Amino acid sequence: MRKNAKVLSLILAGAMAMSLAGCSGSGSKDSTKETAAKSEAKEAGAESSGQETSKAAGAGEADASGETYQIGVLQLVQHDALDAANKGFFAALDEAGINYEADQQNASGEQANCMTIAEKLVNDGSDLILAIATPAAQAVAGVTEEIPVLLTAVTDPAESGLVNDNEKPGVNVSGTSDLTPVKEQIDLLKQLLPDAEKVGLLYCSAESNSQLQIAMAEEACKEAGLSCEEYTVPSSNEIQSVVESMVGKVDVIYAPTDNVIAAGMSTVAMIATDNQIPVICGEAGMVNAGGLATYGIDYYQLGYMTGEQAIEILTKGADVAEMPIGYLPAERCALTVNKTTADALGIDISGLEGAEIVE
Repeated sequence: MRKNAKVLSLILAGAMAMSLAGCSGSGSKDSTKETAAKSEAKEAGAESSGQETSKAAGAGEADASGETYQIGVLQLVQHDALDAANKGFFAALDEAGINYEADQQNASGEQANCMTIAEKLVNDGSDLILAIATPAAQAVAGVTEEIPVLLTAVTDPAESGLVNDNEKPGVNVSGTSDLTPVKEQIDLLKQLLPDAEKVGLLYCSAESNSQLQIAMAEEACKEAGLSCEEYTVPSSNEIQSVVESMVGKVDVIYAPTDNVIAAGMSTVAMIATDNQIPVICGEAGMVNAGGLATYGIDYYQLGYMTGEQAIEILTKGADVAEMPIGYLPAERCALTVNKTTADALGIDISGLEGAEIVE
């Protein structure tokens, strides 16, 4: 079901108020045992999702069936947010005592790699496939109508053509959305930068999720009395030149949960900070990479929620076609600020109560 992004933004904004949520290498088949505790949330992203690892059940009561499930993973690219979602997914399985072998695959941001990996995971007879980010999910959904597919870090699965409806997918795909509180992020921009007038909206033109968020950001900027202009990159190769073109034209940059921008955030932050341009980000990993601040979701918790869906499908026979897309509740959103960046920009962050400060 395709929707107009402007109309959809109003629908999704209402949903957030109630329950806001969001190639290389072959997979190994080694089985080890690990315990993944929920306290690892702060350490999410410390492990590389590009490494191919498999492990059997860790903590928790063992699956009574004794079955070992084959789980294929296609992650679009390696960066903090997607790595955290990957880690949270398997933490949920470990804590439930699920036996599994995971074939971890990373497409290195290339759509062609996504297609090749998707076909491999299907041909290998996976019991379930985890697709992390929209292009990865689209690739997997395009090659199987039978294997259950769970997506995560996808803003709007219906708008991206992955499900018929977010409440009732109607296909072999479900999962969790990383719809972010865009309006609250623009409000944060106004709070930190009261004199800002012109906002540069930076995103990858190839990501449909980013286009949706940008439409929401444009509406939020209008309501806040800010002017805005879009700056798009077709791929990571153009990030430096596009950010450099923003110098002298914008007072602040807003970057949503865009995978290409997130992966290249260190470049964005370096150029922007050197030119005294703050960057308000879509998620905390981008702040860790040098952005100024965000009010966003916890991707580890998002992945954990997806893992809970997988448990329902694998051990309880839940029908993925009837499983609604999940959203993280508003209380799981967090304010994150980079003190080093704030100091370099001369921005006072002392009045931000409850913020997680990173350097």
